[in-house]
Amino acid sequence: MKQLITLKVNNDQYEIAANPWETLLSVLRDQLGLNSPKRGCDAGGCGCCTVHIDGGAVYSCMMFAHSAQDCEITTVEGISKGKSLHPLQEAFIDKGAVQCGYCTSGILMSAKQYIDEGGGSEEKQIRQSLSGNLCRCTGYQKIVDAVKSVAENKIA
Repeated sequence: MKQLITLKVNNDQYEIAANPWETLLSVLRDQLGLNSPKRGCDAGGCGCCTVHIDGGAVYSCMMFAHSAQDCEITTVEGISKGKSLHPLQEAFIDKGAVQCGYCTSGILMSAKQYIDEGGGSEEKQIRQSLSGNLCRCTGYQKIVDAVKSVAENKIA
């Protein structure tokens, strides 16, 4: 039986009806029309669905939508400032870190948490911070280079 819940997503508030078993991923995509969190493995293993809950990266496929009530939810759609891309988005473009793009949103959200928490430009630490995100198109070096360039410039 669906219940009304209120979600704050990308600084906008939504009242939606959701079944108790519906995941945050399903609600974000199917009810709110946000396409950045992708459905990958549906088991918390690929990171394609990564969003921020109260500033921390989480797999939205592993969280019930009802559990996100009273939380600040941020998706890739919410990290830019108006028409200006976030520095990480710019760096991914500049460094050629986007291949097919399916995993990119999740990687961006994990990278943003790393930068927001003061992560440095050490490659090993960057790789560790992104280890929960899988990409099948790349060897990750361009992704690491993009995150490193933002960490070096402290522009996030």
